[in-house]
Amino acid sequence: MSIKVIPYLVMDGNAKEAIDFYEKVFDAKILGIVTFGEMPANPEYPLPEEARDLIAHATIKIGDSDIMFSDTFPGQAHQIGNQVTICVTSNDPEQSKQIFESLQQDGQVSMPLQKTDFSPAYGIITDKFGVMFQIYTESMHQ
Repeated sequence: MSIKVIPYLVMDGNAKEAIDFYEKVFDAKILGIVTFGEMPANPEYPLPEEARDLIAHATIKIGDSDIMFSDTFPGQAHQIGNQVTICVTSNDPEQSKQIFESLQQDGQVSMPLQKTDFSPAYGIITDKFGVMFQIYTESMHQ
C-alpha cells in the first residue's frame, strides 16, 4: 500500500499554457496529457466543440515531485480559491474509501467516491477546514 499527496491545479482554460510555462521554468517532464475530447463521451454532460482541446487531466514531473493539472470542466465556473486542490493518490481502493469517509466528517462531498473511466475509486470532497481534496485510486492495470 502506498499513498502520495500531489498538488492539483485547476485552470480557467489555460492549463496547456501553464504546463508549457512550468515545463520551461522547471525543466519539467510531461508524464501525460488527456483532453476532454479524448475522454469517453457522457450523454449527461455533452461536451461543447470549443472545449474538446481543453485539458481534462495532465501530470508533469518537476524534479522528484509531480503536479497535476486540468481545465475547469466546460460549463462549470472557475473559482479563485479552489484553483489548487490536493490529490491524494493510493493504489488501494479500501484505503481510498477510508480516507474519503474520514474527510467526509463535517465536510462537503462534491463528487461521491465512485468508479470512473480513469480510476476504480475517485471522488472530490472539501473537508471541514475548507480544503478541497481529490481522492484518486490508481488502477491496478497501470
